[in-house]
Parts: sequence; structure tokens; C-alpha cells
Amino acid sequence: MTAEAPRTPLPMVVPTEDLPPKIRIHEVGARDGLQNEKTTVPTEVKAEFIHRLADAGLTTIEATSFVHPKWVPQLADAEALFPQLGDLAKTRGTHLPVLVPNARGLDRALALGARHVAVFASATESFAKANLNRTVDEALAMFEPVVTRAKEAENAHDQVHVRGYLSMCFGDPWEGAVPIAQVVRVCKALIDMGCDELSLGDTIGVATPGHVLELLAALNEQGVPTHRVGVHFHDTYGQALANTLAALQHGVTTVDASAGGLGGCPFAKSATGNLATEDLVWMLQGLGIETGVDLGRLTATSVWMAEQLGRPSPSRTVRALSHKEQ
Repeated sequence: MTAEAPRTPLPMVVPTEDLPPKIRIHEVGARDGLQNEKTTVPTEVKAEFIHRLADAGLTTIEATSFVHPKWVPQLADAEALFPQLGDLAKTRGTHLPVLVPNARGLDRALALGARHVAVFASATESFAKANLNRTVDEALAMFEPVVTRAKEAENAHDQVHVRGYLSMCFGDPWEGAVPIAQVVRVCKALIDMGCDELSLGDTIGVATPGHVLELLAALNEQGVPTHRVGVHFHDTYGQALANTLAALQHGVTTVDASAGGLGGCPFAKSATGNLATEDLVWMLQGLGIETGVDLGRLTATSVWMAEQLGRPSPSRTVRALSHKEQ
């Protein structure tokens, strides 16, 4: 009787031409994911979640948001959480971005040692009003001194990286289709005020690959280079991976994703979960694209987090690799 041959590891690696050899995953589960939970996750569970994500190989993990607790009560423990993550930044060099809505939020973050911050704008007037209670231009005017102050906090050995999130880049629940020129205008404003990087958000998950390519090309035409652009897709219509692949074909090397597919948007009820990090990593492994992520450890982390939340992970890869309905 012969021994059974070992199973071939999956996915089988079949590289495709004209794709980046390596990408950086901007993990948003601990912030964008948990802020949308109905119940508040204990601070110590959040801290362990972030440490487990780092152990799985993720090097950029969005930690929390320094917003007023009234607006996002699930993240009201930012001051208590961030100091528990200091070992990741100091010993591993893990980047721990935090959202800052205004000068007060920035000061709170900088006081705790944050060196990666993000502001969050909208491409549409309706969402700017719902999310920030301001017009698009009023919100930009609010962010400009925040970005300036962040860059002034830099020195030769301690730089502050500023990310500009832009919501509703592909569609808006109140306004419908969003003109590409409108999105480009706000992107340019964020770059011009000093943002180092943009994240193009498909907040309600309505983008399709051609739309993604058209927007990226329009940004390039207006002087925004691809290396300063990341993409943030929601999977409402099952298009997140297809849209990500289109972005990679254009040369994008930063992709936002959420462990276990956690997340949505508390200010846009039609926004469902983010692209699951595990689903993204599975696709990238099959394409031979380096991520530095251990998929087994990441899956185990999402299974653990799902247990903390008391509900199954929506990620198909998590379900397939964990061999059980959580």
C-alpha cells in the first residue's frame, strides 16, 4: 500500500504580466471594521486583535480614530488603546495610522506619539453634510491647517505621514453617479494641501473595473501619480476583488482591506463590508504578488475576532480555510 501523495498547496501560483511584484496592504479592520459594530469591543480585545494582525505579517494597521466619542462611540477609547501598541511601532516598525478629524484630534494623536495620521473628506456634498456637517469645500478648509500642523510636527528623524481618505469616489446613495472630474478636484485639493497619500473610497461598493481605470487615468492626467494612490473597495455588489485587480493593472501598489471583511460606514447605511484581507491575500498569492502576510495566521486571527463578536466572518476565504461555519 503506497502512502497518499501530499496535497498540492493552494492556490497554485500563476503570475500575470504587468502586475506589481509586491503590494502593501493597509489593514483597516481594527478601525473601519470595529467602528461599525453595534457593540463596543473592549480595549484589551482591540489591542490583542492588532497584535495578532502584526504577528500575521501586516505592517500597516490602522489602529483607531481620534474623533469625538459622540460621533463614533465604538472608538472612544483611543487614548487608552494607542499606548498599548507602542511595542509594535518601536520594535517592529509597524505603521499605526489613526484618523484625525480636526486640530484637536491631531493634537491628541501627536501627544501619544502617532506618526501616521489621516483626514477623511468626501467627493460629494451629500456625504460631506452627513459625515462632517459641512460642505465639501468647508471640510477641505478644516483639513488644511490639520495637514499643515502635522507636517510642521516633522523633524529630520521623526516624520509624520498624512493620508487623505476620500469617500464616495464612485457613487453616492443620495446623489447617484459621481462625475470623475468632481472626484479629481477633491483629490487634487488634498494633494495640494500636503497629503502624502490618497485612498480612493468606494464607500457603497458600486464601482466596476472600467470605472476604476478611468478614474486612475484621470488622476494621472491631472498630475496625481499612481504611487501616491491607494484603493479602498467595499464588496456590496461582489466587485471588490475585480476592482482591486483593475487597480493593480494600472500600477496601484497600496490596497486597503479589512481582516475578516469587517466594516461598513455608520454614516452611509448602504455601505456593507470592506474587501476581506484574506480574500485579497488569496488572490495575490495566486498571482505571485508578495504581501508578507501569513494567510494561515491571518485566518486564525479573523476566526478569533469573529468569536469575540459573536457572529461569523463574511470572508469566504476565512470560511473555506477554517473548515467550519463560525
